[in-house]
Amino acid sequence: MITEFAQLNLHPQLIQAVTEQGFLAPMPIQSALIPIMLTGQDVIGQAQTGTGKTAAFALPILQNLAPGHAHIQALILAPTRELAIQVAEATAEFGRFQNVRVVTVYGGQPYGPQIAQIKRGADIVVGTPGRIMDLIERKLLDFSHVHTVVLDEADEMLSMGFVDDIETILAEVPETRQTALFSATLPPEIRRIAGKYMRDPQSISIKSEQVTVDTIEQRYYLVNSSDKLAALTRLFEMEAITSVLVFARTRAGTGELSNELTARGFPAEALNGDLSQEAREHTLNRFRQNKISVLVATDVAARGLDIDNISHVFNYDLPDDPELYVHRIGRTGRAGKTGIAITLVCPFERRDLREIEAFAHVKLTRATLPTEEDIRTSREEGLVNQVKVWLQRGRCRREREIVDKLVAEGFDPLEVAAAALKVGRAEEKQRPIYSVTEIVDKPRYSTHESSQGRGGSSERFDRFSNTSHEAGMVRLSLNVGKKQGIRPNDIVGAIAAHANIPGSTIGKIHIQERLTLVDVPEQFVAQVLGKGHDFFIRRIPIDLQRA
Repeated sequence: MITEFAQLNLHPQLIQAVTEQGFLAPMPIQSALIPIMLTGQDVIGQAQTGTGKTAAFALPILQNLAPGHAHIQALILAPTRELAIQVAEATAEFGRFQNVRVVTVYGGQPYGPQIAQIKRGADIVVGTPGRIMDLIERKLLDFSHVHTVVLDEADEMLSMGFVDDIETILAEVPETRQTALFSATLPPEIRRIAGKYMRDPQSISIKSEQVTVDTIEQRYYLVNSSDKLAALTRLFEMEAITSVLVFARTRAGTGELSNELTARGFPAEALNGDLSQEAREHTLNRFRQNKISVLVATDVAARGLDIDNISHVFNYDLPDDPELYVHRIGRTGRAGKTGIAITLVCPFERRDLREIEAFAHVKLTRATLPTEEDIRTSREEGLVNQVKVWLQRGRCRREREIVDKLVAEGFDPLEVAAAALKVGRAEEKQRPIYSVTEIVDKPRYSTHESSQGRGGSSERFDRFSNTSHEAGMVRLSLNVGKKQGIRPNDIVGAIAAHANIPGSTIGKIHIQERLTLVDVPEQFVAQVLGKGHDFFIRRIPIDLQRA
């Protein structure tokens, strides 16, 4: 059994890069695939996102790079801009001690900067099929020296209609190449591509990690997106917290959230990819030593965390993939201890919650947020308990002298006690109880679902309304519809990719003949409209504006 990366016969530079990123031991897919890929054999890896497959193919590619080569040596195809960027960043990190040149190309961005990077030289190109095709047609990409091709999330590329592009791209690469195909599922079309373009591939199937629920209490709170911070601080007041890991979706989000929590009287620090290794270790040591009790992290930055005493895991943002939920909450309830996993769910994320429950084979308990009165009562009970402890200890001699002096000056003893409690509660001013808005909790359509044919629903999508009926959402319009063959997935993919927001946050979609209406969280509207001239769906320019 392989328990260390050093057992995989990787270059010392790769081992160093892996270790500095906090990876402690190879994950199952890495142990299974890396030795095979190092030999140059074709492989089919059936695995979900979050299983560690990026390192499984990136490390062998980096190991097999020929130094000083002037041509592109490896090509990685990914279905979306987000995944392409993520894979490219991870590959560049793994190869940073080799000075590897990784270039990322994807649609929705100007060609100039990407072309300039290609012309400066690339060892590895990571890109989406559409932009790769465009650059091939412009004769800007030369794949004649590529020795490894990776098709990442092949089933997703299939569902997005990239099959023809993939086959055209593969025809540009030498037949003697190594091909690695990764897919969560293996539908007939994927098997056909494998049979046509791969040579005697070895198949590896990695079963998804399933959560152990025996020692972890799992619950969720339904909150409007604008109230998430208020909800989190209310829960911090009421939970028996010792050490907390809070997951946010983005690097920027971790910094903002940790700052907001600190300002509200809950000292927190961020753990994200912007930290140097030294800063990361400093932060983790402070957390282990209980000098800080709240750590706000991204999924990537939390890799390799080995801390056994985390009492709570909070999902401030839902993960992009259900399997990441399992990885997140598995960081509490360790070493025979119990743990609590709390998830904040916005109304438009109910479908994502159901997917998590189905994947983890668990039903999360819906709970009610503490009220302002609950928190005030809890604070007062905590203060009274502290006073009783000191009264029982009887070690307040100097304080008693101060009280005697005040009484001698004519102050009433009860008034002195009340004033002392008032002083003792002064720190509560740093923790105001923020209000939360009421959830309109009605049945609704699943996220991304078109309302056509669902007229009998008790909450019908009002296709003629220019405003969203859901709190926290804003309705936008696009100048394309059924006439152009547009589907809900096209809308989600375009907005999520070009505006760089999570696709799971996009709400209801109604596709009309020549117009589409879509609900977007209010917090992302400026970000989406700021990219209003960069949207393309199936190479059709999109006019996006408020409905």
